[in-house]
Amino acid sequence: METLRWVLASQSPRRRALMRLFGKPFEVHPAQIEEHLPEYTARPTALGKRLARAKAEAVAPCYPDALIIAADTLVVIDGRVLGKPADECEAFEMLRMLSGRTHTVITALCLLLRRQGRTEQLVLDAPRSRVTFRALSDEWIRWYIATGEPFDKAGAYGIQEYGALLIEKVQGCYFNVVGLPLATLASRLEQLGVWQPQR
Repeated sequence: METLRWVLASQSPRRRALMRLFGKPFEVHPAQIEEHLPEYTARPTALGKRLARAKAEAVAPCYPDALIIAADTLVVIDGRVLGKPADECEAFEMLRMLSGRTHTVITALCLLLRRQGRTEQLVLDAPRSRVTFRALSDEWIRWYIATGEPFDKAGAYGIQEYGALLIEKVQGCYFNVVGLPLATLASRLEQLGVWQPQR
């Protein structure tokens, strides 16, 4: 197994924490791209893959020999794409929309394998999970917004912290909803020949 520099093209503390499970040193280099999310999309998987690839390719020129890992999480309901809320009013609107209903979470992955300044392999994936919210009162929504948790998260919630109290059911990969689909990532890393479990 070759020694290859790993780079995570994300500033998300949740993704950093999950990446550590692979037991491999990695660098963090957030991608500086403009994310203009459409309000609606009929092809959320394609949108997520495009954004994840743009993040990986933005970082790639800085690393001639490396594995670059980028991800982008989308929350979609009725074709509407919910990004990070700009303020409390937008967070309230998003959470009210999700209350008592099931929505889709897609975390698109892009893995770029770079050698000698060239991209040798590019892998894209975009697993989906289905998340069902409990019916939430306005008081519950206001309480959750007051925790401060909604503001750096797509769809105005995080499943792994206080947001867990809002959720009734998850179908599919839980870690996909957190922001990094671990089983999918592990499979792709093995397929690229850059990682395997070590005793």
